[in-house]
Amino acid sequence: MEKKSKTTRVQLELAERSFERLSALKQKTEATSYTEVVKNALRLYENLIAQHDAGKSFYLKDSQGNTTEYEIFV
Repeated sequence: MEKKSKTTRVQLELAERSFERLSALKQKTEATSYTEVVKNALRLYENLIAQHDAGKSFYLKDSQGNTTEYEIFV
């Protein structure tokens, strides 16, 4: 029998614009819930911070091949 991992319920108060952004991400990523969007965002952010702490830099490349350093705000 599988053990369920313990969960903690969190309630967020978001400004209307922030909720619109969350909803847009849910739709764009075809996430099944807001929880899924937040979990994915946390995983991504956690990894970016870990890589930044390890001295790595991040770059964005446009369709013409031009790169721009992406600044991580920690």
